[in-house]
Amino acid sequence: MAPPKSPSEIARETLKQLAARRLPPTPDNYQALYEEVAGTPSPPAFPVMQLRQILRVIPGQTPVQKRLLGQLEAAIAQQDWSRLQNVIVGYANLGLSPVSAPEPVEAVPAHLPPVLAQNLARLVDNTLPALGQDDARVLELATQLSAFLRAPAPPVSTAELMLGNFNYRLSFAAEDQASIRMNLLGLLHLVFENIATLSADDEWLRGQVEALLAASTPPLTLRRLDDVQRRLKDVIFKQTEAKERMVQAQAQVRELLATFIERLAQMDESSSTYNQKLEDCAERIGQATQLQDITPLLEEVMATTRAMALNSRVTRGELQELRARAEAKHAEVDQLRQELIRASTQARHDPLTGSLNRKGFDEAIEREIARARRQDSPLCVALLDVDNFKTINDRLGHAAGDEALVHLAQVTREVMRPQDQLARYGGEEFVLILPDTELAEGVKAMERLQRELTTRYFLKDKERVLITFSAGVVQLEGEQDSADALRRADQAMYLAKRAGKNRVMAA
Repeated sequence: MAPPKSPSEIARETLKQLAARRLPPTPDNYQALYEEVAGTPSPPAFPVMQLRQILRVIPGQTPVQKRLLGQLEAAIAQQDWSRLQNVIVGYANLGLSPVSAPEPVEAVPAHLPPVLAQNLARLVDNTLPALGQDDARVLELATQLSAFLRAPAPPVSTAELMLGNFNYRLSFAAEDQASIRMNLLGLLHLVFENIATLSADDEWLRGQVEALLAASTPPLTLRRLDDVQRRLKDVIFKQTEAKERMVQAQAQVRELLATFIERLAQMDESSSTYNQKLEDCAERIGQATQLQDITPLLEEVMATTRAMALNSRVTRGELQELRARAEAKHAEVDQLRQELIRASTQARHDPLTGSLNRKGFDEAIEREIARARRQDSPLCVALLDVDNFKTINDRLGHAAGDEALVHLAQVTREVMRPQDQLARYGGEEFVLILPDTELAEGVKAMERLQRELTTRYFLKDKERVLITFSAGVVQLEGEQDSADALRRADQAMYLAKRAGKNRVMAA
């Protein structure tokens, strides 16, 4: 018995047979001859594509036909010949109905409809900008697929194959882009946190850094980024103006202090000259022997004394004036510093409604949680979402939608207690922090707010618009944090939406 041939020997013999038989060196011809030379023919490939074509045209109107269709689809997916045979036998046993002829089945087109092919091509083209230029293979597949779909009458079978290959490669490219974006956001966070650490003493910078940290936290939306950009531009403008004024005021304070010191030095010099003159006159008086010799000395002493007194009064007035101006400049510097801090705190508020933003809410809820645990007092959180807000935007415009949110925030601040804090959580969602409030009281407070909104219509172009909301209320318990509370409140709010909207649900 001859020893089995090695793979290299089989490959050489296969190439010889291809040349001897004058067959084109295609993969199918090479595989067939290789198996022939090796004596190990491979089983025929499972005809998945052809069977799926058959699956589309088999009728499935009756319950039995639908059940068999499901079994046939499972057999094709698992490439199971035995199950496939059983399904075909099952269809054969159905027979033909003697009462009615089978309904005609629309044949699957061999080519993609032109409109569908064009839409698929545009979908592929619109996907590429989000992927960048890093993956050359996915760009090549996309270019080929787009050209194929724009060709006249592209075959369905080829389109399925090319779309499958593109989708497979696209999944990896999308994962890479998602990882790149998350890493870039992580780097931005490190930069912003480092800036916050380096500028710990500059309170006027802290709000901007916190706004940037909040803006670079997923999920990212264009509207959210635009809001932060507009707010920061306004804050930076105000801070720049106040900073310049403060620098000028500080320079003026330094000039006043220099003048003050100069006047003190002049006073000291004048005082030294006066003392010297008095000592000189005293010595000369002591040496005088006649009264007429003393008289001019006394006149000199009186003149020197009057000049010194006059000079002292003038200098005293100047020093008092300098002191008043210095105090005024110090007060101006303190006022400007407070303006810088106030401008920075604007980064914690929503520019549209004036309520707290996400960052401001996070700070406020942590303070209230710490206070509630320290004092062992109840604390509730309510999450509310405006009902049918998209309808308001679509019918009246986005400007009217913004005005409706402002109206809701204004009514809320007027109705709720001073210690209750309102925050805009995103879009048309708001959060209310209710200190010293039990769960039942929190539900009643939100229902009272709903009733007030029904009596205070929002007016747009003389049209009364009723604003309602659905809300979920939760009371924090034990070591529960704000994230858990919001998650429970969101679930309760969703139940309120499902129950018919304009409702309040307790979590």
